[in-house]
Amino acid sequence: MIRTLTRQDLAQQLHEKAALPKQAAAEFLEDVLSEIEAAIVRGDTVKLARFGNFVVRAKSERIGRNPKTGQEVPITPRRVATFRPSQILRARVEG
Repeated sequence: MIRTLTRQDLAQQLHEKAALPKQAAAEFLEDVLSEIEAAIVRGDTVKLARFGNFVVRAKSERIGRNPKTGQEVPITPRRVATFRPSQILRARVEG
């Protein structure tokens, strides 16, 4: 069965492994995630050693198709956040 790791789970792990009070662990986690979010919104790359990189890419305007009707539709330019896992993480996931 596939399990989803939540913020609450991460805060609980911080509480147990770092011996932080539950409230402090939750606040610390929120602060870290807020910093990552702010950097991504600014367009910065977030590099977490042995884990991976969060990168903001600019996608240009292009023509797409409505899959139901086949009609061509312009897709507006936008910025997207992508995650690229490190080689170490890839190796661990692959087994």
